[in-house]
Amino acid sequence: MKRILHIVGKMDRAGAETMLMNLYRHIDRNKIQFDFVTFTDEVGDYDFEIQKLGGKIIPIIASNQIDRMLKLQKFLRSSPEYDIVHAHMSLSNAFHLLAAKNAGVKHRISHSHNSSGNTSNISRKVYEKWALLVNRKIANHKIACGELAANYLFGTTENVLLLQNAVDIEQMIEVAKNSRHYIADEFDDDKLKIIQVGRLIEVKNHKFSLGIAESLKEKQIDFTLYIIGDGPLNIALSKEIEDKSLSEKVKLLGLRTDITELMAGADYMIMPSLSEGFPVVLVESQVVGLTTIVSEKVSPEVDLGLELIDFLPINSVEEWVERLQQTRSLVCAEKEIMSKLSLAGFDVSENAKKITHFYTNLSS
Repeated sequence: MKRILHIVGKMDRAGAETMLMNLYRHIDRNKIQFDFVTFTDEVGDYDFEIQKLGGKIIPIIASNQIDRMLKLQKFLRSSPEYDIVHAHMSLSNAFHLLAAKNAGVKHRISHSHNSSGNTSNISRKVYEKWALLVNRKIANHKIACGELAANYLFGTTENVLLLQNAVDIEQMIEVAKNSRHYIADEFDDDKLKIIQVGRLIEVKNHKFSLGIAESLKEKQIDFTLYIIGDGPLNIALSKEIEDKSLSEKVKLLGLRTDITELMAGADYMIMPSLSEGFPVVLVESQVVGLTTIVSEKVSPEVDLGLELIDFLPINSVEEWVERLQQTRSLVCAEKEIMSKLSLAGFDVSENAKKITHFYTNLSS
């Protein structure tokens, strides 16, 4: 059995981590096993499941990036069984790849999950330029969730494995079929039901979402906005909701395990992000047939041809409000969803075979 060491911040229910878990559940674990280096001593959302599947959580606690790099390097030197290191932390991959190279790790994989650094800060731009250079030079294998993500981190799609953020299409369709009234029943809600799924961080642009909520309220449209996720902006967002007198209209649900059911029971999902790569949540929303309005800053690759994605600019709240008042798209036939998404490479069973083949070829 070959053990692959994945470098992540923490195995919480976020995009890259969810993608990893989707693959992990479907790989042949008699051939390939996943272990995870994290940079926290807090328990991640997926830690228990990882250990149940036979994986290890290896916390490395450090005060800064250099300290992390040195401690990771020391760990890798003492753990020669890891000849494949797979890093998932965008620009920070530079430090992890350097640690792997200095420790003599043969196969160093940089995985791009984002399409932009989205920064105007000068010092941050200098760091970005350095990190991009190191990623491109030190990684001897490259993976990306889409073409834009590949071009951002690697400057090219050449010699980059494009591995879509795949999901268990069949299982999700089955859950969705039985969950069309899930929000109505769970929250006794017969209003316009809008959801937003993602970490509570600046790039997800929750301030814009609250602007939408304010406008809907002013127009006396009966609605509820359910914000699903957790993150550093939790307290600030809660206060802003209260200050804007939106507590009856906007609900912070925190982390949830029933994302598929919530999507199936919603009328719309919104994603006014300042930048994105190819978020797995947009694959999931299309699988369940949910119409989603997304920022024009999101990669056009996310539209999988099911007429369920609408792109709008984030310079006008009113355009979003107007769109939310329109009749939602009809849910596509299940066979059409399965056929189109499978052909486009979003079937996790096929991607699990693809990544297993990739890893085993490296080790040969």
